[in-house]
Amino acid sequence: MSKHSDEMQQDSFSDHVGMADWQRMASDINAVDENSVAQALTKSRANQRLSLDDFKALISPAAAPYLEYMAAESQRLTQQRFGKTIQLFVPLYLSNMCSNICTYCGFSMENKIRRTTLNVEQIRAEAQAIRAKGFEHVLIVTGESERKVGIEYFEQALGVLKEYFSHIAMEVQPLKEDEYRRLHQFGVEAILVYQETYHREKYAKYHLKGKKSDFDYRLQTPERVGRAGINKVGLGCLLGLEDWRTDAFYVAKQLRFLEKQFWSMKFSLAFPRLRPCEGGGEVNSPMSERELVQLICAYRIFNQQVELSLSTRESAVFRNNMMALGITSMSAESKTQPGGYANDDKSLEQFSIDDNRSVDEVAQMITDKGYQVVWKDWQQGLVS
Repeated sequence: MSKHSDEMQQDSFSDHVGMADWQRMASDINAVDENSVAQALTKSRANQRLSLDDFKALISPAAAPYLEYMAAESQRLTQQRFGKTIQLFVPLYLSNMCSNICTYCGFSMENKIRRTTLNVEQIRAEAQAIRAKGFEHVLIVTGESERKVGIEYFEQALGVLKEYFSHIAMEVQPLKEDEYRRLHQFGVEAILVYQETYHREKYAKYHLKGKKSDFDYRLQTPERVGRAGINKVGLGCLLGLEDWRTDAFYVAKQLRFLEKQFWSMKFSLAFPRLRPCEGGGEVNSPMSERELVQLICAYRIFNQQVELSLSTRESAVFRNNMMALGITSMSAESKTQPGGYANDDKSLEQFSIDDNRSVDEVAQMITDKGYQVVWKDWQQGLVS
């Protein structure tokens, strides 16, 4: 039997996401009563492992009156596992070329924006500008254009970037398993891939053209990453596309599925809410800040090991307040356009951010709250 055939026969999370499941799950979440919320919190205080039904209770409308208690429990669990630390990272956009048409994205192929892809000299200039700010952890981001920014381009870029950074993560188009192995050999330690929405039918409505329109291929990406031996994978959905509670439940379900399949991997979750951008559509399912607090606390109570990240999409005030309630990593002084650190041309932005503070200001805020800034927690070559 061929290796490819073996892979095809493995259980995949995409087999667990059916069209008929969405509405039933949304109804189940809305029908949760307060007793179920109280039971989930009691289990957490007793240090018992929470089930997916417990998570469902924590994100339900019935949990809203328990938010203060959830925040205290989330803080307790986070400090117990991670201490009072916040790891800082920065996104580095290499290209805004894209072969997809997505209704919510500033890089969408049909948007009439100026396109660019950084060359080696420009990548080095960006790396030097970022490194001068103190960052050791960098997240490489591109549009999804296999022809313009494919595996050979990534390897060329990584050859430069690993001279400057101790930890490199990537948020690019889904790749093949053997391509992830090649990236790992070039020093990539984490892959972030967000499903955007787990609503199979509505997914097609938002992703009109390009490889991103393949729901199952994207959903199976974390499994290819795991089989390739990469250390960490980041999951999430784009909050605002569809009902956030139902999407969040499927993120939790996928997390638990992957933990069983790849027990030695690390996992992270992020909470991107839709932001204004070129050609961006309406937010179909708005999420308030209070609801975002509830979601972050629910994930922490559900899973004490997972890293929770909050980006500069959110305001400075919100990030300041959430820092102590479950978050373990933050971006700072982010630019969402290629070349933005060496040459701040905002016309190339993917979306506008809300927290515009410098990294020094963010680091000072963290210190003032009694937390330690973590610039580096990984050294390539010290692990095999």
